[in-house]
Amino acid sequence: MKRMIFAALAMTVCIAAQAQTASRYEQRYDLLVSQFGPAGIGVETVLNNWEKADSTNAKMLQGKFAYLFTKAQTGVVEPHPGKKYLGMNPVITLKDSLGNDVHYYEVNVFDDELYAEALKAADKAVAVWPDRLDFRFMKANAYIAYEKESPDMALACLLDLAQENLKRKSTWEYEGKKVDQEFFQEAMQEYCFSFYTLGTPAAYEAFRQLSETMSGYFPDNTDFVNNLGSYYLIAKSDYKTAYKYYNKVLKSHPDNETAIRNGVLAARKQKNVKQEKKYLEMMLKYGSERDRLQAEGRLNALKK
Repeated sequence: MKRMIFAALAMTVCIAAQAQTASRYEQRYDLLVSQFGPAGIGVETVLNNWEKADSTNAKMLQGKFAYLFTKAQTGVVEPHPGKKYLGMNPVITLKDSLGNDVHYYEVNVFDDELYAEALKAADKAVAVWPDRLDFRFMKANAYIAYEKESPDMALACLLDLAQENLKRKSTWEYEGKKVDQEFFQEAMQEYCFSFYTLGTPAAYEAFRQLSETMSGYFPDNTDFVNNLGSYYLIAKSDYKTAYKYYNKVLKSHPDNETAIRNGVLAARKQKNVKQEKKYLEMMLKYGSERDRLQAEGRLNALKK
């Protein structure tokens, strides 16, 4: 009995000591990051020592990824055609010798070796903490930043995650707290929006594929159906198919503002007065006071 008591006491002392050690390293890490950034002076040393003392600490693992991922990037200014690039506005616009505008954008280029090490750090964090959704997103974000115009690996990562979510029985965690399926859907919708914002053909396709997959898994979520309407509206100028998705939403949710607004937008782009009136009537019925006033004014103008 005494041996069991002593063993329990020894284990308690060991856990307490480990907690104190982790707390000490965490304090040093937070101080350095606050002063010098996630890849600043002294950060690597603290993380290496912290890892030796507690190799499974969640914040340490996250810090290792942040250090390597930040270290892998260098900011440069590059010229790209168009008034937007990857959803960004130019940092400066100059004239070339012919008087044409040349737009310059600030982008990050990566050291491939350090980037690969950052992905390994993300994989280790996921392996140690498989229920931490924020660690899964850590890797998806790294792919998006690296791939830029063509987010193929990011899409594959998120599609795999969506499939795993469908099959898993345990609850996800985010920053150490339990989260529900609504949170998961909202997060995936954010990624859909990220692909859409990039604005390249490959990114639009990723937007469509992720939205289509999520709509199949969560048929009651109108956000993903609206996404598909927006894909056909913006990426393909296929107004007939865009209407099909907006009308699908409105059939079950006639007050859905996104579907109504996008329906109006599609009709104006197509210069289809009949369709525009249809969606404006819906806005007049279900919209906010401001929307109703605008709809009424537009309907009156269309009658003239």
